[in-house]
Amino acid sequence: MNTRLLLPVAAGLALSTFAPMAIAEDANPLLVESPLPLQYPPFDRIRSAHFQPAIEAGMAEERAEMQAIAADPEAPSFDNTVVAMEKAGGLLDRALTAFSNLNATHTNAEMQKVQQAIAPKLAAHRDAIYLDAALFARVKALYAQRETLGLDAESAQLLKRSYTQFVRAGAALDDPRKAQLRSLNEQLSSLTTQFQQNVRQATRDNALVVDRVADLDGFSPSQIAAAAEAAKARGLDGQWLITLQNTSLQPGLQQLKSRAMREKLYRASVTRASSGPNDNRPVVAAIVRLRAERAQLLGYPNHAAWVLEDETAGNVEAVNTMLAELTPPAVANAKREAADIQKLIDRQEKAAGRKPFKLAPWDWPFYAEQVRAARYAFDDGEVRPYFEIWNVLEKGVFFAAEKLYGIRFKARSDLPLYHPDTRVYDVFDRDGSVLGLFIADYYARDSKQGGAWMNSYVSQSALFGLKPVVANQLNVPKPSESQPTLLSFDEVTTMFHEFGHAAHGLFAASMYPSLSGTAVPRDFVEFPSQYNEMWARDPAVLANFARHHQTGAPLPKALIDKVLAAARFNQGFKTTEYLASAVLDQRWHQLAAGATPPADGVPAFEQAALKQAGLQLPMIDPRYHSLFFSHVFSGGYAAGYYAYIWSDVLARDTESWMTRHGGLDRANGDFLRAKVLSRGRSAEVLGLFRSFYGADPDIGPLLEHRGLAAVKPR
Repeated sequence: MNTRLLLPVAAGLALSTFAPMAIAEDANPLLVESPLPLQYPPFDRIRSAHFQPAIEAGMAEERAEMQAIAADPEAPSFDNTVVAMEKAGGLLDRALTAFSNLNATHTNAEMQKVQQAIAPKLAAHRDAIYLDAALFARVKALYAQRETLGLDAESAQLLKRSYTQFVRAGAALDDPRKAQLRSLNEQLSSLTTQFQQNVRQATRDNALVVDRVADLDGFSPSQIAAAAEAAKARGLDGQWLITLQNTSLQPGLQQLKSRAMREKLYRASVTRASSGPNDNRPVVAAIVRLRAERAQLLGYPNHAAWVLEDETAGNVEAVNTMLAELTPPAVANAKREAADIQKLIDRQEKAAGRKPFKLAPWDWPFYAEQVRAARYAFDDGEVRPYFEIWNVLEKGVFFAAEKLYGIRFKARSDLPLYHPDTRVYDVFDRDGSVLGLFIADYYARDSKQGGAWMNSYVSQSALFGLKPVVANQLNVPKPSESQPTLLSFDEVTTMFHEFGHAAHGLFAASMYPSLSGTAVPRDFVEFPSQYNEMWARDPAVLANFARHHQTGAPLPKALIDKVLAAARFNQGFKTTEYLASAVLDQRWHQLAAGATPPADGVPAFEQAALKQAGLQLPMIDPRYHSLFFSHVFSGGYAAGYYAYIWSDVLARDTESWMTRHGGLDRANGDFLRAKVLSRGRSAEVLGLFRSFYGADPDIGPLLEHRGLAAVKPR
C-alpha cells in the first residue's frame, strides 16, 4: 500500500499528437499499466468518464488484497504483511494519481462532480484498511518483535512507519469510537472538497473585468494583450480581464498606477469565497470543528497536536515558540519598510498638490517597487527582458542541476500532453542512463488551480522497478502568441524552488514507494525546494540564463549586482505576511473540541488571532486569509503551514554549507544527493540532514538571510 498523500481532485480532457497505442478505443486506459516510457500516463486516451470507474475498481481491488493479507493463515512476517501491503493498491494509486494531478492542472465540471462523489468513498476506503483489526494485529505483532526480525535499515523504517500510521489513524480504538471516526473522516473529506471547489470557482468569478484600457496604465503591452486574450476567452470582447492568483495580494498591484484600480483588484482578491454560493465561512467552521473532534477522539488535545507529533517539530510548543520569536523582529522590519513607503507617498502627493493618504495593503506592492527602484537603481521592468521563461528553465534551472549533479535534459515531442502549453523532458543520469521524465507546466488558465507546486505521476520504487515522472507547475499569465513570456525575478526564484522539489523526486532511490522521494514530513519536504532557490541568485548561473530575449546580450554585471543586493529588500513585509498565515493555521488547529466558532464568527476569530499574535497590521494582510487558505483547508498542510520557515532553517544552512565548500560544484551536489535527496524517508529525516551538514540545524543563517539577526537562536 503506497501511503503517500494523494489529494482527491479532478481532471480535464487530454490533448496530444501521440500515435495510437495498442489499447482498444473504448477501453479505460487507467485499468492497465501505461505502455509508454516509464509508465508515463497516456493523456491522449484518458477521458473524464474513465476516472470514477477506475478509482472504484482500484478501491475494490486494494480492499480484496488487504483482506487476503489479514486472513493469511501463515504467521505474520515482514514479507507477507508489510511488503504485501506495500505491493497492494497499484490500480488505485495509478488512477488516483492521474485524477488528483489532472484536476489541479486542467479540471472541468464533470471531473469536479466525480471529485464530490468519490471523496467520501476514499475516506471510507482508507478507514476500512487502517481500522481493520486483523490487519492491525499482524502489523502490531511484527512491530513488537522488530528487534529480532533482522531487517535492514530501510525495511525497519517501513515497519515503524506502517505501525505509526495505523495507530495515528485510530486502529487502537474500540469499535464504537471507530464508527465515530469513520463518520468524521467522511464528513471532512466532503468538506475539504467543497472548500477547494469554492475557492476555485470564487477565484474565477472574482477576476477583475476592466472596461477601459486606460485603467491598465502601468501594465506592459504584453500584459495588456494577455488581459485582452483572457477576456476574449470568456466572451468579453473589447474588455480586459485580470485573473486572480491564490495569494491575498496580486502581482498586478505592483504596476497599476490607478489607486482605485489597485483597490478594486485587492478587494476582488481578499473577498473571495466570503459570500454567495461559494461562501467558505460555514465550511471553515465545520472543518475546524470536526478536526478538533477527531483529535479528541484519537486522544489529542487538538488537531495541531495530532499533526505535529509526526513532524520534525514534534509538538505544538516548538512551533509556537518559533513563530513567537520570529514575529517581533519581522514586524519591526515591516514597520520600518512601511515608514519608508509612507514618506514616499507623502512626498509624491504633496508635490502633486494633493493630501497624502495612509498606506493601505493595495498600495504596498506599488510603492515598495518604487522604493526598491530608488534604493537599488533598478526596477522589475528593467530586468524582465532578461528572464524569458524557457531560457530560464533550460539555461538556468537545468544548467544548475547539470553542473551540480551531472544530469542532462533533452526535450521530447513524442509523448502525449494533457495541455498544449506543457513540455516534456527526458532526464539522464550522470552515467547516461534514464533517470526520469520531467513535465514543465508554467502557464495560468481557468482550468488550473492557483499557486506553484510539484507533483508526481510515477514515484520511484526499486520494489516495482519504477523510475520517476514528475511535474512542476507555475501560474504565469500567458501573453499573446506574438509576445515572449518575461518573468519577474520572484517568478524566476519560484521556478528554481519548484525544481528543488522535482530533484527530490527525480533522485529518489528507495526500495519502497511509501518512503520514496518527497514522502517526508511536511516540515522537511520544503527544505530541498527552498535550498534550490540559492541557484537563482548564483552569479555563474545568472550569467548563463539572464540574457536579453531579443539581443541575447547578458544582463549587465552592474544590474546583476543590484538584483542580488536587493534580494533582502521587503523581507520584513514578506516574513510578516507569511507569519500571519502560519499563525492563523496554528490558532485554528489548536482549538479544542467545543471551542470552535460558528460560521458567522470565522472573520472575527481570524482578526482576534492576528491581534493576539501581534500581526494585525492595517497595511499588511496575511498571505492567505482563511476563506481561501487552500493549503490548510484542502491541501494537506493543516497545522503545517509553519513548515516553510521551519524548512528554511535547513535550506539556509545548506546554502551556507554550499558557499563554504565552493558553491556550484559537482562534488557538493553529489554529496547532497547521496546524503539527503536520494533518501526520501528511508531514515529519520533530521538524521539525514545531520549526515550532510555535520551538525544540528542552526537558525543563524536564516536570521541573516531574512534580516532578522536580532532574534535569539532557539
